[in-house]
Amino acid sequence: MGPILIAFALAVLAWMLVVGDLVRRHRPVWHWYLAGYPATAFRVVATWRRVALLNDLSVSRRPPRGLLGDLVVKGDPLRPLIPRASFPRASRMGLAVTVRLHAGQTPATYMKAADALVHAWKVHAVRVTSPERGLVLLTATATDPLQRPGLATAPAELLSALIGVLESGGAWVMNLRLVPHWLIAGATRSGKSTLLARLITQLVAQPVALVGIDCKGGMELGLFADRLSALATCRKEAVTVLFALAADMRDRMSVCRSAGVRSVWELPEKLRPVPIVVIVDEIAELYLSDGTRESKTEAEQCSTLLLRLAQLGAALGLHLIVAGQRVGSDLGPGVTALRAQLGGRICHRVNDPGTAEMTLGDLNKDAVAVAQSITAEERGVAVCTGPDGGWSRARSHLTPTEEAVSTARKYSALTPQLPALVRALAVVEGESK
Repeated sequence: MGPILIAFALAVLAWMLVVGDLVRRHRPVWHWYLAGYPATAFRVVATWRRVALLNDLSVSRRPPRGLLGDLVVKGDPLRPLIPRASFPRASRMGLAVTVRLHAGQTPATYMKAADALVHAWKVHAVRVTSPERGLVLLTATATDPLQRPGLATAPAELLSALIGVLESGGAWVMNLRLVPHWLIAGATRSGKSTLLARLITQLVAQPVALVGIDCKGGMELGLFADRLSALATCRKEAVTVLFALAADMRDRMSVCRSAGVRSVWELPEKLRPVPIVVIVDEIAELYLSDGTRESKTEAEQCSTLLLRLAQLGAALGLHLIVAGQRVGSDLGPGVTALRAQLGGRICHRVNDPGTAEMTLGDLNKDAVAVAQSITAEERGVAVCTGPDGGWSRARSHLTPTEEAVSTARKYSALTPQLPALVRALAVVEGESK
């Protein structure tokens, strides 16, 4: 009977290990809630006192110095007070602990202790934030969710694109209704083009018009020409397209004024014009000048028209996605003014600190430092802003070029017609011939 029970127990154990491994690989969130969170929560509770003592997170009511006769004696005070921490609250692929600060403490001390918390709790990362005065929020991430960005999910919404996964494990979503305009920076082979391909594949099935401006001869955005309502492949064509969009924007203003509303989204659906998403690849090509009068004029026109679209387009259903390898103030004051209108920011690995500063510096200095630490091996990893004004590391879902092109071709019949843009581009092409 004994050997049979042992064999049965071993079989059950083997079955549990196999099932556990399958759950961990295919349903990591379930595995975390069932097995990972209880073990990690126990480690947090068991190690909190020791970690607080060893990393100077504790305080004492008594001063660290005292008089012994005529001598002043300094040392560590006895009977330290450990900061009060809440019980770990489970989240998707992580947990959170709220700590109440003692008088005189600041979150900076906890930021220095973040690495110690990572090792003590055996988690991937610990992020320290202060949601309100006197409190520190320790957010632990169990594993690196950026390794498998394709697991994230999000509900489908108009002008909303599931890009990838956030470091917290949540879905990385670009919602143009919430944040109407975006700036995307990234060096060659940093993942910028992959992100744009992912964005396009998410938008092509929606009732929106896509307009491309790719002054590299259309090498990037030309791949999706079957689903683009218009494509400008040089700066002269870009000026023409932007002028046509500005005229369309004035028409939309007239419609809203006649209907007595302040936004196209307040119009009845049958009167609402189709939303337009303008994707600009390599913004520097629109601003650089070779010194000739014609070149300077075109650059100034591009600067002025892009700024107008960014300032007025959100309420009129016109949205800007501006991407570039290098975005700096050396391109002219128009870039800085445009940057101020692009509330959404995404910064991949960049070759110069100025681009990271231009992309994220006016929002958060810590985000700039994190963006500059992205390595060449972390392709697709970026620092992005969220609708709440915060920032996070994220990774876009890998979308092969072939898949993106075939998806754009599949939905080519949904391409809205923008006759004014088509006519304007036809005139430019005729003049160039």
